[in-house]
Amino acid sequence: MINMTLCDTILLDMDGTLLDLNFDNHFWLEFVPLRYAQKHGLSLEQAQQQLQPRFKAMEGKLEWYCLDYWTQVLQLDIVGLKTEIAGLIALLPHVLEFLTALKASQRKVLLVTNAHRASLQLKMEKTCLQPFFDAIVCAHDFGMAKEQHGFWQALQTAHPFDKQRTLLVDDSLPVLKSARQFGITHCVMVSQPDSQKPIKETSDYPAIVDFRQLIACL
Repeated sequence: MINMTLCDTILLDMDGTLLDLNFDNHFWLEFVPLRYAQKHGLSLEQAQQQLQPRFKAMEGKLEWYCLDYWTQVLQLDIVGLKTEIAGLIALLPHVLEFLTALKASQRKVLLVTNAHRASLQLKMEKTCLQPFFDAIVCAHDFGMAKEQHGFWQALQTAHPFDKQRTLLVDDSLPVLKSARQFGITHCVMVSQPDSQKPIKETSDYPAIVDFRQLIACL
């Protein structure tokens, strides 16, 4: 596992890292197709069959995370729909303990997310995590998703950090790969981003099931 004494700056993803990805998976795979089906007189299965290729085509692009884009494309009030099921927004296990320990360690801690600002605001309102971060960075502010190399350069320009003394914790392999290619030395994967799904296996990065493993390294 990571030697945390070597890390001055901690970059934390939001969805699937701090927050249970079950909310987002349910929203995009079940709830949006249900409302799309109702709007167009389709069965849920028909709606899912129509939407999945459209979602897949946008993966890794900023549009995939853009609620304005999907509101326009699907003609659904995406922000309103997220608000309807906001009760499902939840922290992953031991996140609060980890953030509290980080705060006490006086390291620089940045929330670094691909989430759209409207989604980010909703989730911060529900979780009240804002005080734990020195800054909250949204990929939409840079016009590039974290999967793109240019995002990390823009982040370093806006919030200077030493790449060799920075830790990124994320659940996305493409994001971790992009960060590593940029030169961020310490990258850790969250292997169970959705509490309702099995653990994801990887040999490419150190992996944690929950944050107790990193708390022990502080």
